[in-house]
Amino acid sequence: MDTHEELAPGQGHPWFGRHRLRPAAPAETIRRMLRHELRDTGWPYQKILPAAPIAIPRASYAEIFRVSLALVDLLRRAALESGHTTADRLTAYEMPATEDRLWLRDPFVEERYADSVVRPDLVIGPDGPQFLEFNVSGALGGVVETQSRLSVWRGLHADEEGRTPFRSPSPFAVRAEMFRALSAESAVAPRVAVVGSARVTGVERRYFEMEADHYNSHGLTARFFEPEELHEAWDCAPHLRYPVGLRNFTIPDWLDAGLDTTPVQDALDHGCLLVGTQTSTFLHSKLTMGLLSEGRPWMTEADRGLVARYLPWTRILSERRTDRGGQPVDLVPFVLKNRERLVLKAALGESGRQVLIGRRTEQAAWESAVGEAARGRTSVVQEFVEPATCRVSLIADGIDEPYDADVAPVLGPLLFGGRPAGLFCRFFGDGSAGIVSVRGGTSSSDNVMVAI
Repeated sequence: MDTHEELAPGQGHPWFGRHRLRPAAPAETIRRMLRHELRDTGWPYQKILPAAPIAIPRASYAEIFRVSLALVDLLRRAALESGHTTADRLTAYEMPATEDRLWLRDPFVEERYADSVVRPDLVIGPDGPQFLEFNVSGALGGVVETQSRLSVWRGLHADEEGRTPFRSPSPFAVRAEMFRALSAESAVAPRVAVVGSARVTGVERRYFEMEADHYNSHGLTARFFEPEELHEAWDCAPHLRYPVGLRNFTIPDWLDAGLDTTPVQDALDHGCLLVGTQTSTFLHSKLTMGLLSEGRPWMTEADRGLVARYLPWTRILSERRTDRGGQPVDLVPFVLKNRERLVLKAALGESGRQVLIGRRTEQAAWESAVGEAARGRTSVVQEFVEPATCRVSLIADGIDEPYDADVAPVLGPLLFGGRPAGLFCRFFGDGSAGIVSVRGGTSSSDNVMVAI
């Protein structure tokens, strides 16, 4: 059976290619398999689901990861050079006091593994990929989801010899290799602690145990730890300790859930290396994107060209002068006058929270938000990018057959230990564009992009 089909001219941005994969089973079969894989994880119910993986050309797939890795390298350098010490960086970023915790005793190790787990967010603009933010944290969304979606697509599309008409790495497999390498570098046993909590809103125990189970079935020893269990990772016989692990939580989420971070600090103090380390918060901050966009003295012409091509114009918001298109501007007056061209973002935030799209905001509300953000100096303003669309096949509740729709996906390439680990994406199934959070709306959907 022919697994591919060619799109008609004018359907979607050329970056997405001219071919896609056909649905490989009836809608009800696909629906049942997708929901089964993500059962009991806390992933929200979706009325609209993909009918096949989103396929893009190999060149487009390679571009995303090549550029992601290069930009993360620049992001890391910009964040670390903002201060000689952690204390200096905390001051430079005006970090909230809640983030001044969970540091490793060895600053070299703390800084070395800050970018172990990364997922940029980008859209395809009129001229190609545009990176809107960088999520740098062991608690990235999209890992379990991508693993689960790929499991379904491989089961449906593989031939009798297990070959698929597409290519994609497995997130869990790549992360397992990251932990093997991390254990070898540290000269410790490859025993992995997955640290999180099912008491955080929107997540259940199986979400963490899926990853631990994968490691246990692929040559690693792994265990999921709730915070009160974490002492068992180090307060035991040496051969039973878990010296490396994944910090699959954020401090704000734990504080909101009333969870104490002290057990994590105890584990760190007793030699357990959990990635990404707390230094990742500086890379995660959107202020670092502002530093890169404006340019740093150490950047080469090639660095500046890469940033200019792939990052939308981004500035740390304060009462000052900067440049726009090669011309000097007073930043705050410029932002107030150009609401429809800009987006206001707090330095730290998740799932689209603390983001204000100018063209969807009344002028009075925009002026108030900009004034407050400029005084706080912990927000950025960014050029709005109109996302391009691609044509996909979807299945919806109450509909017996897959149908076509044009969607504007937000792409989330997964990078573990500097290696590509899959391409998560999310979109509004009704074809609208905006801040796409699968947990934030009934029309939000997710899928995985693969290379053909």
